[in-house]
Amino acid sequence: MGAQQVAERFTELYGAQPEGVWAAPGRVNLIGEHTDYNDGFVMPFALPQQAVAAVSRRRDGVLRLHSADIEGGVAELRPDALEPGSDGSWTAYPAGVVWALREAGHEITGADVHLSSTVPTGAGLSSSAALEVVVALALDDLYGLGLPRWKLARLCQRAENVYVGAPTGIMDQTASACCEQGHALFLDTRDLSQRQIPFDAAAEGLRLLVVDTQVKHAHSGGEYGKRRAGCEKGAALLGVDALRDIPYGGLDAALARLGDEEEVVRLVRHVVTEDHRVERVVGLLRAGETRAIGPVLTEGHASLRDDFRVSCPELDLVVDTALAAGALGARMTGGGFGGSAIVLAEATDVDTLTKAVEEAFATAGFAAPRVFEAVPSAGAGRLV
Repeated sequence: MGAQQVAERFTELYGAQPEGVWAAPGRVNLIGEHTDYNDGFVMPFALPQQAVAAVSRRRDGVLRLHSADIEGGVAELRPDALEPGSDGSWTAYPAGVVWALREAGHEITGADVHLSSTVPTGAGLSSSAALEVVVALALDDLYGLGLPRWKLARLCQRAENVYVGAPTGIMDQTASACCEQGHALFLDTRDLSQRQIPFDAAAEGLRLLVVDTQVKHAHSGGEYGKRRAGCEKGAALLGVDALRDIPYGGLDAALARLGDEEEVVRLVRHVVTEDHRVERVVGLLRAGETRAIGPVLTEGHASLRDDFRVSCPELDLVVDTALAAGALGARMTGGGFGGSAIVLAEATDVDTLTKAVEEAFATAGFAAPRVFEAVPSAGAGRLV
């Protein structure tokens, strides 16, 4: 839905025009998976798909929330009564942002919010982060908080970690808040330093496809948390603050020190090699060698599949089929256990690749995948 439609629906719901309309995008992570909560490197870019919010302030201590995408009426909450873990519905994401802002000392006295999103849910494209960031940006503007984008992202991450209870890293919210059109964001998740790396596949006769497997995943599920706990165990056993501190050149020695901790060995190996892959992709893109990132993406998938063990049959089928049909590279993207894969291909091969993946899914008896082009787009902003 466009800004005007969202504003009109807001007026129907609440009986007055909104004070403004804001948007925040979903994201695709080009490379750097499960590194963000290890203080490592990531490289996402924003998608054209976005969450849009029409919002007005309230001064009476009431928070009213409505989504065009969820059945049901307006949910009414009280900001001063918000408690982590108290809400298991979609409203936990916007309500968690209000809670996080208030916990940080910002006087948010209430709001009327109507939301609509084109970011597919459960597809590993950060639909929840888009929802959080758009609400945070709207409240920052309306209440004149003047928070920098990186700090808004931090507060949104806190909302998801503490209020919702999903142990996600900082990448998704930072990508939604800070990405620039035509660029991928090279983010150091330890100090939040950023570099915008030009990434325009179409200009080089290439396309980056997203293949949504339609297999839903949930970050608050136990498997994601187990991987994070395993990484923290590895860092503790190796005597470092985070796995980011293990140099790529010292990986073999570090793994030897872990002895028979087989699961921890796999997790550590993935994180350290994945950080190295991010740095390789940055170097290749800066050198104008976009095609050469393909094999690095494929290496990343093998590591996520075999070491981190967060892939699934549908994701593996996308990657294997695309590569067999001539793709330059492919890998799962996002937290895993479902969601989406990305495929780097020559523009002239897109139709052939898409048909091959669709036919492979049909033969395997899987639900038909959704395939679309990923175009590096602008981060969050005010529309009206």
